[in-house]
Amino acid sequence: MHTWSSTLDALVRERGPALTRYGYLLTGSTADAQDLVQEAVARVLARKPRLRDVVTLESYVRRVMLTMVVDEGRRAQRWRRVRHLVATPDEVPDAAAEVVGASLLETALATLSPRQRACTVLRYVEDLSGREIADALGVSEGAVKRYLSEANARMSAVLGPVDDQEGEHVVIGRNPR
Repeated sequence: MHTWSSTLDALVRERGPALTRYGYLLTGSTADAQDLVQEAVARVLARKPRLRDVVTLESYVRRVMLTMVVDEGRRAQRWRRVRHLVATPDEVPDAAAEVVGASLLETALATLSPRQRACTVLRYVEDLSGREIADALGVSEGAVKRYLSEANARMSAVLGPVDDQEGEHVVIGRNPR
């Protein structure tokens, strides 16, 4: 019989690297991804759901991670609207220093809003349908299509457009094979 503790240990041991990669795709930073996984696991641990298999628990942790990223995006957006009222301007970062070492994909993902990024990761990494993405994010399927379309347009500016086998416009890189 599996206990909650043994299931959690198995999740971290067996699926921790995959969760960190998923977090990286959502945040664009290894450190932020690790923090996201740790915080999501801590939140799940605090709730102690009655899940005793690693696959279901991993799905639950991924959902918590996604919710956390979207919520953080909302907080950041609210802050950007009011920060000029309470904060002094920060030093402007050197754009060249930010670009050095960043791959084209990282650069392209960085242009997306949190919702666009979440939809993109769920569609092209998790291979979810529009309906499944809508359910996961709690939005309409039309909103998902809009987010994906906007994300593809933004990413195309960095990566270049390509059509996939189903005729949908997707972005996969400048020099497709």
